[in-house]
Amino acid sequence: MATERRFPQLGEQDPTVRQIIDQIFFLSEPEFEEARVDRNYNLIIVGSGFCALAVAERSLKNDPSCKILILERGPFFLPNHVQSLSAPFAKSMREPIETYPWSLSEETTQRKTGLLRWQRGMTPFFGGRSTTWSGWCTRPTAEEMFGWPEETVRNAQRYFESAEDLLNVQSFDDIAKDFPRAPGNDSPKTSVFGSLQLVVGNLLERATTINEKYRMRPVSLASDQVNGGKFSVPEKLIELATKQDGTRLHIATNCIVERIQHQDGIAQALQTSKGRISIGDANLVLAMGSLPPATLVQNSFPHIRRKAGERFSAHFVTRIAARIPKTDLGDSLDFRDLEMGAFYIGKAEGDYRRQFHIQLNVVSDMGSVGNAQTAHRYAPDLTCRPTHQQLESSMDHVIYICTVLGEMDAENEESWFRHNPDDPDPTTNSILQLCENDSDSETWDDMDEAAFDLLEHFLSPKGPDRVQYWHGQPHEGSWEARRPGVVQRRSDFLIHEASTLHIGEGDEAPVDLNYRLRGTENVYVTGAALWPRGGSWNPTMIMVAMAQHMADMLAGETNNVLTV
Repeated sequence: MATERRFPQLGEQDPTVRQIIDQIFFLSEPEFEEARVDRNYNLIIVGSGFCALAVAERSLKNDPSCKILILERGPFFLPNHVQSLSAPFAKSMREPIETYPWSLSEETTQRKTGLLRWQRGMTPFFGGRSTTWSGWCTRPTAEEMFGWPEETVRNAQRYFESAEDLLNVQSFDDIAKDFPRAPGNDSPKTSVFGSLQLVVGNLLERATTINEKYRMRPVSLASDQVNGGKFSVPEKLIELATKQDGTRLHIATNCIVERIQHQDGIAQALQTSKGRISIGDANLVLAMGSLPPATLVQNSFPHIRRKAGERFSAHFVTRIAARIPKTDLGDSLDFRDLEMGAFYIGKAEGDYRRQFHIQLNVVSDMGSVGNAQTAHRYAPDLTCRPTHQQLESSMDHVIYICTVLGEMDAENEESWFRHNPDDPDPTTNSILQLCENDSDSETWDDMDEAAFDLLEHFLSPKGPDRVQYWHGQPHEGSWEARRPGVVQRRSDFLIHEASTLHIGEGDEAPVDLNYRLRGTENVYVTGAALWPRGGSWNPTMIMVAMAQHMADMLAGETNNVLTV
């Protein structure tokens, strides 16, 4: 029998990346039109980040027949984490990928006192911040979740393990054991994790034994089991969708949700940039970060506008680069060509109303060719690496990059995220005001002093006089014995924004303990917008744990679940 021959047909002569990706993984324009009108989804999710993945994965595990639609405002951008890319490409695209769908208040921009001036932006692409995040995952204690409803704390802690399983969270010490060697070389000298992690870990153990106010652990990172890098959402969501043969999980990109249309507390349709989407009997889940869902709620539900965004929390940041001679850690130590370490130091006792934690990254680099690319791929935190100029002048030193995150006071009535009636665009008509109060200033002073104390008295075995600090810009400066000043070490921006739709028992909370937006029957919220207080810990793992719990609650309550 002759083999059937297939010849190419005349088609699109100028295809775009979007057309190709949509055809393979996402809803094409004709498919979206069908989904917009005729599909009977159980769950519609707005957003495509960590929480969207957690809700979708858990819902399909609970009910394989569940039909889910995910709506993402931006296009496809990266399939994996940025650290999987080459260093030059990753460096060139870090800054331009943030967007700021809000305005800053005049009070914030014109203030003469304080340092805080802006909030880091959103990542408006498929997968959200998961393609650029640090991967740090922390289990907060019940004490560290101070100010949260007890029921919410218990529920979140019950799901910590399953959240860590989804994110493939591993201790840095365990990752070091499995670190890939160079091809054809089984020598442990080719690993970037070795003596340095062990020696600094011993110093920190001694520090936390002497000063029992703090607890130390090797950092836990969310990792990609397949590629050996950081965990990111795009590949996992696409894999989840393809497992369903394209029939149970649909993803639409470039679709901005502008308003939720509702009647008698029931969300009935979504007004989007691509037309009206009928909700039907589905539940709607807002998994779109902390600030955009507050904007959507403020525009859609006037009865809750005064509650949404009245509470705001985030993390302010101190960053200190220090170094000590390698010989101070031990004359007999044989450091490898490139070594790195990473540790988390958090509170163990004291006043949990003003929290902070220290993220310590440690680097020893002999400057060999190829080290920059290796460090880029395996750095525990890409934003907390020494610069080339810092490394070049420190061949005989160990560099500590000490990043301290402090909790902004969520009870500060001068910080808020409110509706802006002067902006006609429903996707950007919110105003953010940032105002440091006395509590914030005290927390910032305390955490800076704790960082200096750690560097000078515990991480420098031969005393404070051996510590030198970097002064100047990251790529242009010098090492000096004096401590860097306030303006040098403190950032003027906030990260890890939260609390705009906080969860609580009383009517003053926009969201009830079942994750339901008050005054509605089928609108649910997930993510850090729910935080009653910001704490100081890295938020992602807790976000995922709560999203999984919400998905289980919805599955037990009804089979009709909508995720946005």
